Amino acid sequence: MTPDSTTTKPAPTPRAAGARDTPARGGFASATVPRHLARGAAGFGALAGSLALLPVVGPASLLLAPIGLIALRGCPMCWAIGLVETVSAGRLSRSCVDGRCELTRERP
Repeated sequence: MTPDSTTTKPAPTPRAAGARDTPARGGFASATVPRHLARGAAGFGALAGSLALLPVVGPASLLLAPIGLIALRGCPMCWAIGLVETVSAGRLSRSCVDGRCELTRERP
């Protein structure tokens, strides 16, 4: 590429008047808060059950641990981050002007 060549950005696609953007969700968020809480109950229940049933069932109860981690999408902290993302999806908006970014609440 030569120093005097310029790159062009594609033109933004026009939106219909009054069209709303779909809220952006992070990689850990669920579609709804009840669904996310259900995943948490299943995940934490399976993890607790794998440890609580260890004296009764033996090492076979540890087979519940991977099921719990899958339900939590990796780890309990990942689930907590997803809960925050799920609750805040569509409620917060970031706008950047002149190198300054601000986080504002969306009005319904």
